[in-house]
Amino acid sequence: MTTEYVQSDQFRGARIHLSDLGGLEIRDCEVSGLKIVDCHGSDVYLGGAFERLVVNDVDVTAYVEAELDRRHPARALARDAASPGDYRAAWDAVETLWAATIDRARLLPEAKLHERVDGEWSFVETQRHLLFAGDAWLGNAVAEEEAPYHPWGLCSWMPPDAIAKLGLALDAAPTLDEVLAPRLARMATMRRVVDGLTEAELDRVCGRKPADPFPDQEYVVRRCLKVVLKEETEHHRYAVRDLAALEAHA
Repeated sequence: MTTEYVQSDQFRGARIHLSDLGGLEIRDCEVSGLKIVDCHGSDVYLGGAFERLVVNDVDVTAYVEAELDRRHPARALARDAASPGDYRAAWDAVETLWAATIDRARLLPEAKLHERVDGEWSFVETQRHLLFAGDAWLGNAVAEEEAPYHPWGLCSWMPPDAIAKLGLALDAAPTLDEVLAPRLARMATMRRVVDGLTEAELDRVCGRKPADPFPDQEYVVRRCLKVVLKEETEHHRYAVRDLAALEAHA
């Protein structure tokens, strides 16, 4: 059985020397200052948000970002959005991407859409996570809805008591069509918001934060909407990557 360490700081500042780390998986962790030196192996994979990434003394940060933007142009639209028109253009791209990708996913058997590839979220779980992201950053923070959180929303980093307080049912197992009903409704909310955006609205300070576990700080509309855009584009990238694997084995 795999040993798991969850919400632990016991490895902070540690030094692991002359050890077998084959198959080690580090997920959803703070890794600033992480060094892997004089190690050897094959199929080493890094995925996440790295401000600076150096491989064998070569800073590859700019190359990796440029290559991701080349393969997924909507990333740049989401990241660089500044004016109301930019936000609308980015959301146009998001809607177009997901419409085509959902049609693609429907060609697979339903069971495949609940299958995880290399331990990542399934296609249905990805839709559930994006539902939560929209509920938190748009429905709660920006729109200040009375009941913004749908129980099928999925979040992996919150403690159990916070998840229960939001009413999320993490063990739910909705079908793709079932989860798409609230998911597309939330996307329609985003459509209405970006269509009515003004510079003044972008600079408005939200009356709420996305959810209680988030830091107590100022949340401005432009920041909240940008989080939604980035979540959509990054998870679309993961989804099409994993769909290709599912299609290859279908």
